[in-house]
Amino acid sequence: MKKENILWTILNSIFLIVFNVFFFTLSGTNNLASVWISFGFIHFGYIMLLLTPRMIRSGKSSAVFGFSIYYISSIYFLLEFVTGITFIIIAHEKITISLLVQISIAMLYSIVLLSLLIANERTADTEEKRKSQINFIKVSSEKTKRLLEISKDKESKKSIEKVYDAIYSSPIKTYPELAEVEEVILASINELERYVISEDKEGIITLSNSLLSKINERNRMIKSLQ
Repeated sequence: MKKENILWTILNSIFLIVFNVFFFTLSGTNNLASVWISFGFIHFGYIMLLLTPRMIRSGKSSAVFGFSIYYISSIYFLLEFVTGITFIIIAHEKITISLLVQISIAMLYSIVLLSLLIANERTADTEEKRKSQINFIKVSSEKTKRLLEISKDKESKKSIEKVYDAIYSSPIKTYPELAEVEEVILASINELERYVISEDKEGIITLSNSLLSKINERNRMIKSLQ
């Protein structure tokens, strides 16, 4: 374990150690059920606060959602801590009020937390989808541009330029139904690279025409799926 992780573990444990020392020093071990319920809920609130970083899915908006989830978990812990301490001091013989109040608070926290997590997942999925959409055009256009730069023959260069223009002007939006044709396009660009390196003019022109056809097919499919 890294030194930093050890230090974070110690830091995170300070509250639990201090709280338990105070609790058992002042209350001992012979307590009413309502007191133990509050004791358990306070620990639950703090553990949820510690688990918050693991709930946040990485992505562009992770900082925003991370702050929101931390804020909700912090509010829940502080509210539960005050409520729990209150019930520990009062020490009702019956568990009904203590249990119902703290379950209600936990339920409200769970609803808000799950709503935020669902929103976070949806946003992260949208960001990943957007990244995937941009990635195909970006990768394929960058590869084609590089081939355009290293191609020596004028006619070959003109054929590759048409492919580059067709890719660059294509819609970035994509769908799962386009996966196969996009894979074919990328594979063909890789094959085109071999033709360019070997200066196979006929192969370059033939494959460039085939690529244009596939790119047009992809664009037509996008229109039909919109």
